[in-house]
Amino acid sequence: MKGEGERKDEAKREAGFLETVRAVLWSFFGVRGKSDYEKDAARLNPVHVIIAGIMAAALFVFTLIMIVRAVTS
Repeated sequence: MKGEGERKDEAKREAGFLETVRAVLWSFFGVRGKSDYEKDAARLNPVHVIIAGIMAAALFVFTLIMIVRAVTS
């Protein structure tokens, strides 16, 4: 069982870039729960979120372009 001090340390700990990417990808699907959102809001670095969001959006657009090219050729 975790003590209150351990929970505070976890809340203060900053998420890594891969955790940020995971949170951004889940948010693209719109399946983030309120508790996950609150946890992420406290831990995620806004710069990492912006970078991960741009990368995910670019990958999504690239995938759509490749699908359209494959279907139309």
